[in-house]
Amino acid sequence: MANVTVFGQGNMGSAIGENFAAAGNNVAYVTETETVDALGEIVVLAVPYGAVERIISTYGEALQGKIVIDITNPVNFETFDDLVVPADSSAAAEIAQKLPESKIVKAFNTTFAATLATKQVGGVQPTTVLLAGDDAEAKKSVTAALAGSGLEFIDAGSLKRARELEAFGFLQISLAAAEKISWTAGFAIIK
Repeated sequence: MANVTVFGQGNMGSAIGENFAAAGNNVAYVTETETVDALGEIVVLAVPYGAVERIISTYGEALQGKIVIDITNPVNFETFDDLVVPADSSAAAEIAQKLPESKIVKAFNTTFAATLATKQVGGVQPTTVLLAGDDAEAKKSVTAALAGSGLEFIDAGSLKRARELEAFGFLQISLAAAEKISWTAGFAIIK
């Protein structure tokens, strides 16, 4: 059992938190402007990418040694036509530079909240969460904390793979925004 702090209680934060709780973990929700005394050993950044800087400036010291799950997709939400991080980087890499003492794991950014809640894509395939990170033990800790949640996981590799995960998330978001797929749909992985 882990203590999990989720920054953000929107659709994604709630769905992720509910999965951690269903797996038997203690979950606390925090807003990015709220100040709390202690953070869990797993911290989920379920906020827009633009809000991450404020969390880091407020909680930078408290995040040292923590597993920090970055779910952000750094999409330009004005145009839905680009990512707002350099092409050779990712939101996760930018966060890792600012939190060098934290264990950054990219996850949940390629799933929509509805598929996390139902644990299915298209009512047929199980929801698969892709993870990327440089700390293998941190990724194992995340998947272990979610064992029994009903979600499936694939380790996508090092944190460098966050670029591809963010591009994949961006594609899914831009298709939903253009009403080519539903916000309750998603991409399924058939094993």
